Amino acid sequence: MATLRETVERFGSLTDAEADWLALLTADWQIVADLSFADLVMWRAVDNGFVAVAHCRPSTGPTVHQDDMVGVMAAAGRVAHLQRALDEGVIVASREPRWDETYAVREDALPVVMNGKAIAVLTREVSQAVSRSSSRLELNYKGAADDLLRMVTRGEFPMQTSVTGPRRGAPRVGDGVLRLDAGGHVTYASPNAMSCFHRLGIHGPLMNKSLPRVTQELVTDRGLIDETLAMVVMGRAAWRTDLEANGACLSLRAIPVFDDGQRSGAVLLCRDVSELRRRERELITKDATIREIHHRVKNNLQTVAALLRLQSRRVEAPEAKEALKEAMRRVSTIALVHETLSGTLDELVNFDDLAGRSMRMAADVASPGVQVKIVREGDFGLIPAQNASSLALVVTELVTNAVEHGFVGREYGIITVRATRTGDDLHILIQDDGVGITSRPSGLGSQIVTTLVENELGGSLEWRKIQGGSEVEIRVKVGERR
Repeated sequence: MATLRETVERFGSLTDAEADWLALLTADWQIVADLSFADLVMWRAVDNGFVAVAHCRPSTGPTVHQDDMVGVMAAAGRVAHLQRALDEGVIVASREPRWDETYAVREDALPVVMNGKAIAVLTREVSQAVSRSSSRLELNYKGAADDLLRMVTRGEFPMQTSVTGPRRGAPRVGDGVLRLDAGGHVTYASPNAMSCFHRLGIHGPLMNKSLPRVTQELVTDRGLIDETLAMVVMGRAAWRTDLEANGACLSLRAIPVFDDGQRSGAVLLCRDVSELRRRERELITKDATIREIHHRVKNNLQTVAALLRLQSRRVEAPEAKEALKEAMRRVSTIALVHETLSGTLDELVNFDDLAGRSMRMAADVASPGVQVKIVREGDFGLIPAQNASSLALVVTELVTNAVEHGFVGREYGIITVRATRTGDDLHILIQDDGVGITSRPSGLGSQIVTTLVENELGGSLEWRKIQGGSEVEIRVKVGERR
């Protein structure tokens, strides 16, 4: 999907500042479209007229254009209308509705101004096919839209500090609208807005009441008050915050209204997000519990490794001592995986970092007298958490086996670990420049690797002797790469 800037630049150049301004406007103009019950179309001047570069449909009423307008040239009869708005810098209302197919459309054109310069034209197009009664809600919605559109013509809207991020629960026009005067008094509250505040424990109308005072009386725990709440309910800051009281939670967003630089009021959007916030808190608690479990499992495994280390010191038989040392190393590898999982909320593990730490540990423990250089090529990528322990044990066992048996009588060796990822297929090649192998290994380590690869990871592996050493090839499926 092309960005707004890419679309605009197909029909002419624009500066970085102009591109950012238009992008900021289109990020927030759904509110204006919904308040206006109208389509909004952005036009840019070109050599032969005007071309539409962005289009927004209302969610509160019928759309004028069934097809998207982006890339459509303005009809010849509309060019003078658009040009006047661009040249004079004022809102130009059509004297007579124009006819599109079988219905009439009333259109207002206004300049999009940035730093005193008109850089585009915005049209507000309302279908006359459906007659709407001039209810109090509609009059106030359109009045709020007119305030914002006049700010567009003066370069006061959009606002650089406006929060249009993707936080869940962001209020929309249909969720509830309040209009405030400069002192924070409510001049209008939509029925949905009243319902939202009733859930907080407010009874009776909000009209002509001071919203900051009302919200101050609601919040009994001063320690939970967001420092931005006062600015939002006063309508002084283009910001978003939550208001919690009596077991309910409202998401509030303020859009200050300015008239030639002087704040004259605000439009406040509200939405009941009580259930959404409750679920988010449950998820946070669950995630914290899972992380704590991984942390405790890691600690317990480290304790087991320490006990195995103590036991190995009391054993005299070399074979038993070696077996305990290998068991300690395997437990430490699993502990390393849980340590990684305890530090993330994601279900995917960055296996490249984990593999580097586990292989270095395996090489140091397996044969302290041999200086081993481990060369890594390619990326493992992100591995699902359920596969991380098995894959880490496989790689660690194979590196350990190469160190212990491939460099007998040597002081230096090189192990190359090459990973190739294609979708959910992972191909691993582990090579060493040691003495090589004469047959497939049959020890406990190789049995563990075979069981994990074939049974746990559903893959295959093959040992073979190569010129100047040996290699192991592994093919497994580890889920889709992200």
